[in-house]
Amino acid sequence: MDIAKILEPAAAVFRSLGVPESIVHWGHPLMMAIVAFVMGSGVAIAGWKARTSEDKEEALKNREMHRKAAPLMAVFLISGYSGGLLSLVMQNKPVLESPHFITGTAVIALLLINGSLAAFGFKGTGDGARKAHAYIGSGLMALFVVHAALGLKLGFSI
Repeated sequence: MDIAKILEPAAAVFRSLGVPESIVHWGHPLMMAIVAFVMGSGVAIAGWKARTSEDKEEALKNREMHRKAAPLMAVFLISGYSGGLLSLVMQNKPVLESPHFITGTAVIALLLINGSLAAFGFKGTGDGARKAHAYIGSGLMALFVVHAALGLKLGFSI
């Protein structure tokens, strides 16, 4: 499957809008940096505070914030993934070949797994799913750093 051919009609529409090249080139990294590092940090910190706080009220407040913000972050990240692919197609660059694409795909896969754990795995008396969720989420934050570094390298190379 050639994803560039699939996305080309959408890319042509955006090209016809006269979007400045700097936005096509650097818009995705800027928006994703905000989502991944600002929103992601807030979600991760709230999740860990909910998990570790001895103050029940604080734990509940942070759990609620985590529960509300994490799905929005996931929507923004999945949209940003699509936007990154579209940006490459708009610039007539290879889509599926970079390490940045691989880490981005891993981020989305882990995000979906982690969301599924939260949605379906917290039932019952065991804490295994909650522990896995916490550590996968923390791993995602570390992967964001690697992904961003690879994205900057890609951005400066094209």
